[in-house]
Amino acid sequence: MRKLGKLNKVFFFMLAFYVCFILGKQQITMKNIEAQMNEKNIEIEKLEDKNEKLKDEVEMTKSDAYIEKLAREKLNLIKPGESAVINNSTSK
Repeated sequence: MRKLGKLNKVFFFMLAFYVCFILGKQQITMKNIEAQMNEKNIEIEKLEDKNEKLKDEVEMTKSDAYIEKLAREKLNLIKPGESAVINNSTSK
């Protein structure tokens, strides 16, 4: 009878140790997942900001003022009645 009581205590102790071990392991896993989620959320926020800037840039390129500025700078176009000015000096 006494042997059975000791065996039950050992079994209960081993079971309690196993449960504590599993719970501790789950807590560590949950902390790691939470840290990864925080990193991904920060990355999402950065990408959303970048996406918003790119959307603004796309909208800007559709404006007549931007198209005119680009045509003047890249294609050296001028409006009727304007005279072109060429700067040949290279300044450093």
